[in-house]
Amino acid sequence: MKAVYFAWVRERVGKAEEELDPPPGGATVADLIGWLSGRGEGYAYAFEKPSTIRAALDKVHARHEARIAGAKEVAFFPPMTGG
Repeated sequence: MKAVYFAWVRERVGKAEEELDPPPGGATVADLIGWLSGRGEGYAYAFEKPSTIRAALDKVHARHEARIAGAKEVAFFPPMTGG
């Protein structure tokens, strides 16, 4: 699965994208966020407040309870504002 990071999530993680091999138990976006948080200081900082993180699975906005099985790409980004 390809992970793509945007805005301050990217800055905190330290990369724009990467290939992930999430553990078999990671069934939802929330599970994936929890798993990523344990991958190091930058990830922990990026995902320290999971409720502020938005996600998309295969370019479609997804809730944290959405199942990740079968997704080829997951994107993480901060809340968006209009203007």
